[in-house]
Amino acid sequence: MPPPRMYRAEALVLKNMPLSEADLLVTLFSRDAGKLRAVAKGARRSTAKLVGHLEPLTLTRLALSRGRTLDVISQAETLHNFTPLKSSLTAISRGLQVAELVDGFGSEASPNEPLYDLARSTLESIGESPEDELPLLHFQLHLLGVSGLMPELLNCVECRGDIEPDRHRYSADGGGVYCPDCTPDQAALRPLSLRALKVLRLLARSDAATLPSLTLDDTLTQELRAILTGTLQYWLDREIRTNSFLNQLARADRA
Repeated sequence: MPPPRMYRAEALVLKNMPLSEADLLVTLFSRDAGKLRAVAKGARRSTAKLVGHLEPLTLTRLALSRGRTLDVISQAETLHNFTPLKSSLTAISRGLQVAELVDGFGSEASPNEPLYDLARSTLESIGESPEDELPLLHFQLHLLGVSGLMPELLNCVECRGDIEPDRHRYSADGGGVYCPDCTPDQAALRPLSLRALKVLRLLARSDAATLPSLTLDDTLTQELRAILTGTLQYWLDREIRTNSFLNQLARADRA
């Protein structure tokens, strides 16, 4: 039996873009169906009621109908607009990186409820602590986990031996930490400080709603960003567009 033509979905709006003179093409990540691309017909007209419910970083309940190539949004109701997050340029930029990464790692018509819940809780955490770096770092690491790509942080990837303090390196393509006795031919290794390893392990054990209270200095923050961004870009096979703007904001804060 074919699926019903009309259906409903709870979804996070990841992005939208103009389509023809009056329509809007919306990319969504839904709890039950994974990533969706749908058209909101007439949404760009000044009298349209849909557009306010289809802004990026909005959690929306939708009514849709299946189309030949793209589904069509007929109704939308905002469930959560993450207002605190949108009051800070840094916070909204981090939120947009969450959306970009969900778009990159989410699969069309393939549900990933842990990823949906992770994205929602991360956006709430960013809104509650707009200047805190930890919610985004936690999201980046756990995004790898819910995608089946969590790096090994406890034992050497190659020999499976215990990792001793200050005797370890990291490889995104190798899958995690290596002891100094193991040097794989193909993996690109980079230094990994003991402090960064401890923070990564702590984040791996933490929940987005109950993040630890940590103060990260600039050196440690930059190392963690480089490790996680490099790993995500390796699996995405492209640059993270929002990262350059976040780096600009960080440099401005340091100045």
